[in-house]
Amino acid sequence: MKIKVIVGDIAKIETDAIIVNFFEGTEHLDGDIANIDKALAGAITQLISQGEIKGKLNEITVIHSLGRLPSARVVVAGLGKEQELSQDRVRGAAASACRLLKQKGMDNIATIAQGAGIAGISLESAAQVVTEGALLGVYSFRKHITKEAEHGEIKQLIIVTADETKLPIVEQGCHRGRILAEATNLARDMVNEPANYMTPSRMAETAKGLAQSYGLELNILERQQMQELGMGALLGVTQGSQQPPKFIVLNYKGSDSGEIDVALVGKGITFDSGGISIKPSEGMSEMKGDMAGGAAVMAAISAIAQVKPQINVTAIVPATENLPSSSALKPGDILTAMSGKTIEIISTDAEGRLTLADALGYAKKLSAKLMVDVATLTGACRVALGDICSGAFGNNQELIDKVIAAGNEAGEHIWQMPMYEDYKEQNKSDVADVKNVGGKYAGAITGAQFLSEFVGDTPWVHLDIAGTSMSEKERNYLIKGATGVPVRTLVNLVLSLANSKGGEA
Repeated sequence: MKIKVIVGDIAKIETDAIIVNFFEGTEHLDGDIANIDKALAGAITQLISQGEIKGKLNEITVIHSLGRLPSARVVVAGLGKEQELSQDRVRGAAASACRLLKQKGMDNIATIAQGAGIAGISLESAAQVVTEGALLGVYSFRKHITKEAEHGEIKQLIIVTADETKLPIVEQGCHRGRILAEATNLARDMVNEPANYMTPSRMAETAKGLAQSYGLELNILERQQMQELGMGALLGVTQGSQQPPKFIVLNYKGSDSGEIDVALVGKGITFDSGGISIKPSEGMSEMKGDMAGGAAVMAAISAIAQVKPQINVTAIVPATENLPSSSALKPGDILTAMSGKTIEIISTDAEGRLTLADALGYAKKLSAKLMVDVATLTGACRVALGDICSGAFGNNQELIDKVIAAGNEAGEHIWQMPMYEDYKEQNKSDVADVKNVGGKYAGAITGAQFLSEFVGDTPWVHLDIAGTSMSEKERNYLIKGATGVPVRTLVNLVLSLANSKGGEA
């Protein structure tokens, strides 16, 4: 979809449809919607009085102009109560409106920067979230469907501003919104791919393409290099698969400093059968998405490279499959991680934390100042928080607060979970330094406590996205399938960290 910003009067734009907004409880129309209502001979006012237009959040009403306006249709998008307006509500309303218009076969539409000047939403932010919502809301994954799509694609979205002096501001917002949305959709594409396509090697090839497109430094470690570094935890997981593992490292250099300001570490299990501790067959097809954390950090660093903050970021993805075979890792085995810690294997289905143990150890060896890891780590987190919130665990409250704030800005909800030392007792082993499963209870927390063994004193946050990485239905700008969570959160976090250093682009 092409995003175009113009100066003009939206009532005079000739398109398939124009989008305006309406708040619940509004008694008198003003501004653009009042002018459009007048041109439509009071049609909007009449529908309001009849109760068809209520302004409830994400309520979409399509009105045919019947030649009274240059545009063929007027879409009234409900934004809910004005006092409850937020950037995320605008993002969702834009997504809902654009998705409906796509289904109706519209390919050229126009909108204002909805919500600008209300509830503290700046014009630039409004343009950004409208752009994000539009691009996220019309996303689809049809790569492997041979039947022609029932509906076409929206070819162009025009964002109209009445003030020519504000044009650069709107363009800047649209530019950033496009970068964030396209990065999120990249992660969605990767996660939606079946595991016979999105292999560890294919993830590495994707990383190579991102490096070439956005000027990132790329280093891919092969099995022998992992062995030389002593990555016994990761290599233990790889034993059951014929697919070669790949340890992907992408570097963005935004500052002259040789230091890594933040390391983004993502779990890259391209298919998780559970290994010898095999999963039930029901729902196992979803395990192609067990690399959602890896996809997120790769997509995030591609967006960061385009926004160009003055900060150094490294994305690390340990990529492998977890499969059963005669050579696979077994319950009762003991592995030695890169850090030298020994790990007793209780369940081979707790494999993600093993790969992350060596990835976090690698980031620590690089002396990263901060670490954030992202993983579909535990079903326990999904049980606790459902598909609404990701769980946040960490050893540094200031960094946790920044991650949560970045998520709030993105509309990606994050809930902090406890990390009391008492939970570590569940991970104690009689035959090794630590075991990889802490028992029946508090599984999300004991999984995070396991990871904490490999970060030391480095400020660190673990995001468990087991519940939020996939959506079972459409919801605002989320489409059934991969969500792309938490790509935009990670980008917002890095921009915030750069800004605190005085180095935002």
